[in-house]
Amino acid sequence: MSDRNTRSRSRSRERDDNHSYYGRDQGSAVSDSPSGMGMPTAANLLNPNQAANSLYVAQQAAQEKIHRELFVGNTPPGTSEMLLMAFLNGAMKRVKLCDYDEQPIVNCRVNTKFAFVECKSIDMANKVLNLNGIPFLGVLLKVSRPSKYAGPHVQCKTWQELTGVSVGIDPTVGGLLNSVDEKVNRELFVGNTTPEMTEFMIRDFLGRAMEQVGLAIAPGNPITACRVSGKFAFIELRSAQEAANALNLNNIPFLGAQLRVGRPSKYTGPETPHGNWEDILAKYMSGEIK
Repeated sequence: MSDRNTRSRSRSRERDDNHSYYGRDQGSAVSDSPSGMGMPTAANLLNPNQAANSLYVAQQAAQEKIHRELFVGNTPPGTSEMLLMAFLNGAMKRVKLCDYDEQPIVNCRVNTKFAFVECKSIDMANKVLNLNGIPFLGVLLKVSRPSKYAGPHVQCKTWQELTGVSVGIDPTVGGLLNSVDEKVNRELFVGNTTPEMTEFMIRDFLGRAMEQVGLAIAPGNPITACRVSGKFAFIELRSAQEAANALNLNNIPFLGAQLRVGRPSKYTGPETPHGNWEDILAKYMSGEIK
């Protein structure tokens, strides 16, 4: 009796084992395949048309990015990506090539002496080309298409043509040439100086400040001469445009004093809109120099 029950239980387990293996549905058997991925079904096969379309979309996106990217050469050492982007976006707003609340440049990669900027659209990239030759930290930036660009030529202007500011470099002195400028239009009064401020110190300090915030329109110190007299001084700039730009140095702190920069009393030309040093520094850092 005991042997019969044992044999019965053994046959029952065998039937259960056979059923558990051979009785599985196809889906369960596939799940035990060595790959662990299962057998491919018609739903998982990629349609050849879909594959070709995906490849085409990827190629178009890459081509569009090339058309939205620009090369920026002649960048000064130490130029940061954030500073360059803010400066170029501010310049675009200044000359109304974009709306005031727009950010035409959305990305920037800086190398040692050049950078690449990515614009929000192809149309905006075409407009940014007009910044070629813009003064930045004492140099003139070169804005152009990268070498891999193979699209159509886009007609554009230089920054000087766009703004009407001509830049001519005299290689012997490194200054700007403008024969129509009179000395009175290039001269500024500097008040509140102290006895320890020498002519060289004032010229060097103010010149470097102008280059730092982009008020100089060509490389080199824009201040060509300085005369100190008691508690004030006169500085002479190499162009009338840079003299107008230098008015934004008013209230700049130097050796414990705040310098007053303005037109001399003999100046009879038109009034030049400008801000103070605090204003120009804040606007420069945010890319909104006017």
